[in-house]
This record gives sequence, structure tokens and C-alpha cells, in this order.
Amino acid sequence: MNTHDVSDDHTDLLKRSKQTLLEARSRAGQRPPPRKHRDETVLQFRLHLMEKQAIQGHTANLNYVSSSFVPSAYAPCVRPLRDLTKTMIDHLRLETHHRGTYLVVRAVTPQNRMTALMAVVEDERCDVLLLQLYHQEDEKGGAAQDVIREGMVMIVKEPYLKTMSNGECGLRVDHLGDVAFLSEGDDRIPSCWRQEPAEEGNTALGWKTRGNGCFTASRFRAAIESYTRALACSPTEEEALPIRLNRSLAHLRTKQFDAALADAEAATGTPNLSEKALFRKFQALYSLHRFRESCEVLKQLRLTFPNNAAARDQLTQAIKRLAEQTHGKYDFKQMHAQAAKLRPPHLDCATYIGPVEVRLAGSRGRGLFTTKAVKAGDLLLCEKAFAHASAGDERTGGGGSKLTMLIDPEAESVTVGTQTALIDKTVQKMYRNPSLASTITELHHGSYEPVGASQVDGVPVVDTFLIRKIISLTSFGSSAVSTLSHHLDDLNDPNQQQQQQQQQQQQQQQQQQQQQQQQPQQQAKQDAFHSTGLWPTASYLNHSCLSTTRRAFIGDMMLVRAAQDLAPGTELTFWYQAPSDNNSDNNGDDIHAARQQQQKLRFWGFSCDCALCRDGGALDSGRAAKRQEARARFRGLLRVLERRAGNGGGGVGGNVLSKADAVLADMAATYTRPAGEVPRLAVWDMQLAVAQTCLQQRGQVAKGVELALAALASLGFDIEGGGVLDASAVVIRKWGMFVDQVVNCWMMLRDAYRLVAPGLAAPAEGYARIAYRIRFGEDETFDATYGNPT
Repeated sequence: MNTHDVSDDHTDLLKRSKQTLLEARSRAGQRPPPRKHRDETVLQFRLHLMEKQAIQGHTANLNYVSSSFVPSAYAPCVRPLRDLTKTMIDHLRLETHHRGTYLVVRAVTPQNRMTALMAVVEDERCDVLLLQLYHQEDEKGGAAQDVIREGMVMIVKEPYLKTMSNGECGLRVDHLGDVAFLSEGDDRIPSCWRQEPAEEGNTALGWKTRGNGCFTASRFRAAIESYTRALACSPTEEEALPIRLNRSLAHLRTKQFDAALADAEAATGTPNLSEKALFRKFQALYSLHRFRESCEVLKQLRLTFPNNAAARDQLTQAIKRLAEQTHGKYDFKQMHAQAAKLRPPHLDCATYIGPVEVRLAGSRGRGLFTTKAVKAGDLLLCEKAFAHASAGDERTGGGGSKLTMLIDPEAESVTVGTQTALIDKTVQKMYRNPSLASTITELHHGSYEPVGASQVDGVPVVDTFLIRKIISLTSFGSSAVSTLSHHLDDLNDPNQQQQQQQQQQQQQQQQQQQQQQQQPQQQAKQDAFHSTGLWPTASYLNHSCLSTTRRAFIGDMMLVRAAQDLAPGTELTFWYQAPSDNNSDNNGDDIHAARQQQQKLRFWGFSCDCALCRDGGALDSGRAAKRQEARARFRGLLRVLERRAGNGGGGVGGNVLSKADAVLADMAATYTRPAGEVPRLAVWDMQLAVAQTCLQQRGQVAKGVELALAALASLGFDIEGGGVLDASAVVIRKWGMFVDQVVNCWMMLRDAYRLVAPGLAAPAEGYARIAYRIRFGEDETFDATYGNPT
């Protein structure tokens, strides 16, 4: 959702990609063309690697977009190695998944990272091929140099020989579990490549020493292998304890929290309980977001080792996480500070799941429902992303943003953003921590058929193409830092100081008017979110144009609040495509807008039947033409109003306002159903624009209030009172369709009431706070945003 689809701009690229795919399929089963000599292949690879390293030194500060081609989906290997038959490179055939076989190869070059991690490999007969490993951890993962080392031996299960873009052939591996990296001394390494360690080093102490050296050099994968070999040497219990603790720490550094916890628990189960063992256990539990258990471990640590200062500090943090997780108690200002400082903006916060639960939702599959009555603005969930890829996250050493153009010829789509990075991060996290995998595999995946196995030969089975499908259907695009930061960029003028209340009001109204005029461009910018994330619980929110919730982002945290009062058992919805965009995008052609909305939703495999869409589908050409004609007249009148409201314009005259009222009445007459049922999206923004102009003139404040309230009514708000003549109380009896400008509308009303009906200013500000909370997820920053005294 909100990802940047550029398919329409790259139709030729899609055609070429489809043709390439068809040509490759036509060669399926054929023998590959003669390969280059081993030495020539290795030399070309090394030269290319040197050229790339030289170029990177000159282009580190440039923004660039790489491209990634999505192959046809294929299942991972789910058969144990003992049931597979060994094959050789010369036996492989083009565009074929060699099911039931495996290949043993050795790297004869260092690795090179492009869109995949690549190296030249050879088999025992010295035949060579380029090996492409996709979805491996990147250079910032802390162990990338460990993935493929020259001389490393690997098993490739059910190898796939693919024609590459340069016309040559290569081994492509998309599933992490389809390649096994063999440690020194592994019996599966062919004898011709085997290098037995020196006898004096083949002991628990020797392997531990090697592991410590690898750890110091940040080669954590190699360190884990060495510690594992040390434990296989039957050390004494006293010798095994530090080895397990060291391996636990190496697992933590590689984000293998399940394995780190297993080692720590084994260490804490010994008679001689150590501080390190308890602390490693806490770290693993904390990283797995098992905060209640992590608090219990820290309490035990403090009780057993009262002088441990780190345990005291960490317990304070763990208790905060537990409060967030259990009660939704967050320090939102601190969260904003973290998001502004951290790159990537991945916050140290817990997930809170409020009064919601997943239930069956009829033809809509599963959905998210309230478990109790909630009020507009109530926090429903505050969820940390399972995985998150920020455009600022994918950076080279000089800071250039790395985005990927994802080309999927079968889906006929081209998207630009961090979706490829999100897939990598998701499959890596699932592969490293199998206990978390079901959180993702249980999400909606359309018609894709998952494999039945979750583990083979003790290794997790993670189907990359299943995850790709899940991400395409359930991931969200997000702002790079926070939803509020985008708003402040548009709202605030950093070059001016708002020292007086009247100046604040005038500047704010002018900025709001500019926002209204620039709304299509700003919305397009927000729709092109390059940062993406996967929020499992939020993904159960089904679509409705009449959304009952709104979401906001602070870093990798998504905040979802009720946009109206909701009864228990109400299904929560969120728009995947905002219907309010269409009027601007289509110059008031509401028939085309309604069709375009349904077209956009086809990607998810459904059409929307909300009251708004049904009304749009029933719109006849006559009423649509009247709306277009009324909008054209209105644009002319608005220019006159703005000119007269400006300095020296003579003020807003009643004659022009009467004409504007007539246009608004004509527009409203094109609707056949009440605004409470079908929001009048073609009217509300026009009413708000006139209200903004009127409120700049002291003599027209009452008219401005009337039009601002009318704009809210056009969105379906049922508001009692609020008129300036009787100064009666203003009460929202029913919240209407929530759009971004609702916040500013209530702030306009507050400022207007301060001039003509002071008793209504406080209630209006109260509603502005609720609207702000709905829009931005919190209201702790409300006063700072709008210049209120704290």
C-alpha cells in the first residue's frame, strides 16, 4: 500500500522483460552453450570486481536505482539431503530446476555484490559457473564478508541453471535454505578439497581460540562454526560454559535470537550460574520482544548478582517496554526524537495490541474487529514492523540512497522503492528465527500455494516467493521518518517567528490555503513512499473508502487509531487507496474517478462496494457534467475571493459570496443521498477554501465559521451547535469521513471562535486535538506544532 508503481511509465521495459522471459522458457531443458575456460571466467570476474570497487569510490555520494528482475516462482527444496542424488555442472540444463539432485561446489573467487551475492564456483571436475545467491544479508549486516569466502565449499540443493542478462549461464538460488555452507572438516566436503586442521588445533580449546579470533575480526558466522566445532570435541562442563556463552553472543550479533536463547538457557542450566549466562538470556528474550520474560530474568540477575549495574539500567528499559506492550503507554516525544536521530529509524519500542482481534470477515477473508466500544482517537494498536526498509536505510558509505526498480513481467508491474530490501530483511529474519516465522506465513497470500514443510535437515524452510507475495499484498509504504515530520515540512515556515496570536492565525491560514492548492502534488509525493514495512497485525485491516481508522508512522512504528466512535464487534477498515485523491487527479470527472478507484483496487483482487463507491458507480453523465461545470465556475470565483481578501483587494464582498453559495448549492444538488451516508467529496474542499478566504477578513468570520462547519457536514460529520449568533455549545454527535484537513479545519474554527464566540474556542481546540491524534497517532506534540503555550 502506498508503494510507487511506475508500470505505466515503463511499458516498453515490461514488454522486453516478458519477451526475455518467453525466450528463456523456450530453451528449457537444452544443453547450455560451451562455457569459457575456467581461468578466463575467473579473470573476467576478478577484473569486474576491481572495476566496481574503483567506480564505487567515485560514486558513493550519488543517488541511484538498481534493477531487479523477478523470476517465475518456484518452490524451495523440501527433501532431506539423504534423498537427493549428487550431480555435476556438466549435467545441468538450461531453465531447469534439477529436482531430486544436489551440487557440491567450491568458491574460486571472492564475493561480489550486485543485486545478488555472486562468486565463481567450481565442481570436483573443475567446471565453473557463476553462482548467484539472492536475499543474502547486505554489507551492513555485520557478517556479509562471511557469506562466501574464497575456498568455501557449498551444497546447492536442486540447482537452477538460469540464462543471465548477458546471455551466459549461472546458478540462481532464491531460497536461503537451498544452499548449505560447509565448515572445515565437514564429512560432506569432497576429499580433494578437504583440509584437516592441525592435530593440536583440533580440540575444544583450539576451536574456541579460533572462534574468538573470528569474533574479534567481526567474522561472526565463522566464529559460530568454530564454537560449534569446539562443542563437538566433548569438552568438560566447565570448558563448555564459556564456549556456549561466546556462541550465544555471536548469535546475538548475527540476529539469530532463537539460537542465542538456546545457548544461554543451556548455560543457565548448569550448577555454576553466571552473570553472563543470565544477561545473554535477557538479551535474546528482549530481542524477541518477550519483555515479560526478559524482566523476570533481569530480576533474577539483580537478586543473584546485586552489584551488576547494567542489569539495573536494562531492567528500567525492559519495564518501559512491558508497559508499552501491555498498556500502550508510550513516550511519543521520545519516539519522535529517536526517529529523527536514528538512521534507519528503527525504534526501541514494543508492540501494543489494543481492543482488537482477528476474526473471519465473510467474503473478505479475515479482518480486524473491536472487542469493546471505542471512541474517536482511541489507540487501537501501536505496532513495530516485523521488517522495515527505509530509503535512508539503503545507503552507501557516502550516503547515496539505494532504491530498486522491481520488474515483474508475470504480474506486469514495475515498482520503485525498497520492496526488494524488505523481502531480504523479512526472509532473513524468518530464517534466523524460526519461532517468528508463523507470524508472517499466516498472513494473506492470495492463491499462492505454500509448501508443507517448515524445516528440513534441521534448517528452516523459508519460501522466498511466498514472502514476496505476502509483502506485495500486505506491506505498507511509510514516510521516511514520521508522518508528523512530513506535515511539519508543509505547515511550518522556518524563516519566520510567530510571536503574536494574530500573526500565527494569518500565517497558518495562508499556509493552509497553499496546501489546498498544492494538494495533488503533495499527495503524489506521499503516495510515492519509498520506505516500506511489514506490520503483521495491521495487515489484517481490510479496505474501505469509508475508513474507520487512520494510521500514522513514527520511525518503524505504526499507530492506528479509531477515526470515529465504534461499537464492540465492529470491523476496522482502512483505505488502501484514498478516494479523496481522485477528484484532484481527474479534474472533477467523478465517473472516471470512481472507475479509477476500482481499477487501483484490482491489484488486491477485489472491488470496493462501500456506499461511496456504489454512489460513484451510479453517477450518471448529466450529474457528473454539472459537477465539472460547477467546479469550473468555482475556480474563477475563488480567484476573485482570494484577490479581494488580499492586501488592497477591498475585502470579500457579499455579491461574490452569494455567487459562491450558489455554486456550492448547485454542487450539493448533484448528490441524491445524505452526506452522512455518502460524503460529498466534490463539495467539502470547495466549502473549506471559501471558509479560509472569509476567515482572513474580520467582517466575514461568521460566514467563514458557517462554511467550515458546512465542509465538515459534507464529510458526514453530525455537529450540534457551533453557530456564532447563539454561541451554543459545539458537539460532534457523529464523526464523519476523516481526511487530513479535518485537523486544520478545527484549528480554523478555534481561531475564529476566539474572535467572535470565545466560549466555543476550547471545545473546538479539543476536537482539533482529537483529530490531530487520529491523523498523527499522538497529541503530545500538538502544542508545539500549533504554537500553543506549554
